[in-house]
Amino acid sequence: MSEPVTALPSEIDSLPDRPAVFLLWAAEGAPYLARTALLRRRLRRLIRHVSGAEQSKDSTSSEVRSGPAPPNRDRVSRVLNLNGVAERIEYWPTGSQLESALVHLELARRYFPQDWPRITRLKPPAFVRLTLDNPFPRTMITTRLGRRFFYGPFPSRAAADRFNDALLDLFQIRRCEENLAPAPNHPGCIYGEMNRCLRPCQQAVSMAEYGGEAARMQQFLETGGASLRHTAEAARERASADMQFEEAERMHQRAARIAEVQTLAGELARPVDRLAGVAVTGSAAAEAVDLWFLAAGRWQQPRRVSLSETTGAGSSLDRRMRELIASITPAGEPDLEHLSILVRWLGSSWRDGEWIGFDSFEKLPYRKLVNAIGRVAASAVKSRL
Repeated sequence: MSEPVTALPSEIDSLPDRPAVFLLWAAEGAPYLARTALLRRRLRRLIRHVSGAEQSKDSTSSEVRSGPAPPNRDRVSRVLNLNGVAERIEYWPTGSQLESALVHLELARRYFPQDWPRITRLKPPAFVRLTLDNPFPRTMITTRLGRRFFYGPFPSRAAADRFNDALLDLFQIRRCEENLAPAPNHPGCIYGEMNRCLRPCQQAVSMAEYGGEAARMQQFLETGGASLRHTAEAARERASADMQFEEAERMHQRAARIAEVQTLAGELARPVDRLAGVAVTGSAAAEAVDLWFLAAGRWQQPRRVSLSETTGAGSSLDRRMRELIASITPAGEPDLEHLSILVRWLGSSWRDGEWIGFDSFEKLPYRKLVNAIGRVAASAVKSRL
């Protein structure tokens, strides 16, 4: 995060009326934190007395804020008035909704260590967890992250449930939630009777055999379904060549089911520690775009691409991107709040940028990235006209 711009309350009229995240500091106590689309207008509302008509006109401004609650709320005014209280303003100009959300999160964590979840109001995404630490692994839906195998994120628990149900139809993994104590007289369940579970509870298979099925599921998730899809497609081609048309049709239907499961996974879902991509957004700087790289489920420091430097610089944008990405060293573990911001921004109607997902930095699609930079830059120029 860049250094803030500092101003005094008396200097409001000279501040830019643009998107920003800001802190209002009083002589003592916690600061007031908020993000807004129009900085100067928002600060005028907070620090100066304004008329009821002006307040009503400005009440549609979208913001996320923290700090002291208004002492009185009525039908005339719902605006917090900090006139005579604020002594200093710090603000961070932002070029996109994504940047505003990330800066707001970082400041909330820094200045409100006990209260930042309430301030940010981020809804955690859902994940499918494969419980590899259990002797008899199973899948479960969770909104928390840990050290073992997590697959996601999904925008909602319902989306994760749909994917999980379809996934389990491809494997004979147990669906029960109990801690198994296998015994020949265990009553079992309906899925075992339907041959949709290997019945480890009844000792129908050994622990190693059941572990092999769990490993197949893990491989399916790690390869984006390719481990099963390639096998089914190869079996279909062999059966067709041998004129075993019924078997070929069965393998064709299985390949279609595998494709449907991956469709339910959505655009983002993959093993969380391998989740990578780049968001291309507008920048707070003129004639520039910002690249927000996500690696191992955590946002990295943004890279700013100045488009004015490209013209006549003797170096193509593609080459500049390759040099820039070669200098990136991903750091950190998956961050739940970072993933919450990604899911919210990507699925929103107000998304102001483009997302390009990839499996690793070595496989980054440079042509897609260069084209996305061009489109975002053109959109930014058009919005200023």
